[in-house]
Amino acid sequence: MSAAKPRPSPAARRAGYTVAAVVNVVLLVLINGRPGWSAVPFLTGGMTAVLPLLNASLLIGVAVDLVQIVHDPRWTVALGGIVTTAVGIAVLARLWEVFPFAFTDPSTDWAMVVRVVLAVGLIGSAAGLLAHTISLLGAVRQRLRAGHA
Repeated sequence: MSAAKPRPSPAARRAGYTVAAVVNVVLLVLINGRPGWSAVPFLTGGMTAVLPLLNASLLIGVAVDLVQIVHDPRWTVALGGIVTTAVGIAVLARLWEVFPFAFTDPSTDWAMVVRVVLAVGLIGSAAGLLAHTISLLGAVRQRLRAGHA
């Protein structure tokens, strides 16, 4: 097995986690503030069935980023990736199920476009979940070999 690839500096990693946390907080405010998600013309009232899970996903993302600002060994980053990706998959699946979208442009089948994007997101997220799991197992294995159990 090859050696672990070099990571950015701790300061660069902390900056990245901070930016990600801020973006998630901004999204929470934009989605839940006034007028919020209801100002988006193609979203329907069905969005209220997705909103709790979407908000949970964003809050979990903030929590994971805050933990990683303070403590980010490879195993923690991989575990955070597993958690956030799994919740992201749940959000995508809920969007697929509820499909809170209504499109008025008859020239393009936007519903099909959104379904394809959701499907690609689900497939990509599943691959990401597998990659994070492999990273976690590799990081744990490396720690065990180094005697840091």
